[in-house]
Amino acid sequence: QVQLVESGGGLVQPGGSLRLSCAASKSIFSIYAMAWYRQAPGKQHEWVAAISMRGRTKYADSVKGRFTISRDNAKNTVYLQMNRLKPEDTAVYYCNAGSDYDGMRWDYWGQGTQVTVSS
Repeated sequence: QVQLVESGGGLVQPGGSLRLSCAASKSIFSIYAMAWYRQAPGKQHEWVAAISMRGRTKYADSVKGRFTISRDNAKNTVYLQMNRLKPEDTAVYYCNAGSDYDGMRWDYWGQGTQVTVSS
């Protein structure tokens, strides 16, 4: 059974930082690319960042230079370090896993973790 479990969300002031974690089933983590998406209230899902099996990364323009995606293969965990957070970063953040990093197609989704940026 494939599981993706996000954690690390919360309330943070503008300019602050948070680190999200996503623990994945061992059965998929070693062979899948991973990504983070987010969904703000009333808006569609937005892709945030992705990391390939071998560590290649790419980012949405809206977070480039502020967010960093990384993976720890020994722990089957992917991270999203978010710095210089803005109110517009407020959203539910979802972890994804998929076999097509270049094509951005994702097979599995987590349940999400809420991030709220507010003073």
